[in-house]
Amino acid sequence: MPQTDLLFLPHVRRFAVLALTLAALLAVATTALAADDAKTGGATAEETQATPKKVTTRQIQKALGIKADGVMGPKTRRAIKRFQKRNGLKADGVAGPATLEKLGLATPTDATLNSVPTGDPATILAQIAECESGGDPTAVSPTGKYRGKYQFSQPTWEALGGTGKPDEAEETVQDELALALYNERGLAPWPSCGAKIVEA
Repeated sequence: MPQTDLLFLPHVRRFAVLALTLAALLAVATTALAADDAKTGGATAEETQATPKKVTTRQIQKALGIKADGVMGPKTRRAIKRFQKRNGLKADGVAGPATLEKLGLATPTDATLNSVPTGDPATILAQIAECESGGDPTAVSPTGKYRGKYQFSQPTWEALGGTGKPDEAEETVQDELALALYNERGLAPWPSCGAKIVEA
């Protein structure tokens, strides 16, 4: 092997190590950005779905008024069947969606979030804004993906007729477009914060 090739080998090795290090750093950064985006509700229901909370056996037992030991045993199933019979439900001893709803333990479904809740829209939007951004019209999420008082994504903002960046628009414009989005899709564009309003 020529001497020039021997001199070139350490450079190739250094380049390979550098490339692998950069790839690892890029993977870590991508994961961190994804975690930041998951923290915000954002006005992009297509990108962020509400994670339903799991109802525990203890919660079911407390709602039934029996000893809450956290075990879904025969006594708990019998109590569920009694409750189901009293409430005109199929008495199968399984705490399904209808039973949980009657017990007051149902989590908001997509249908609930998509419906426009009863109540003053201005009050509901104020609650959404407080939850999403602390009511700050200039707020920007850590990744810059969600912006403004209602944490619009840029595509959602533009689809509503917004121009420029949401966080640079007048607060009244943000309010108007948020109301239009709310009237069109209910709480669905704000899954995390909308779920809190539905549960309240």
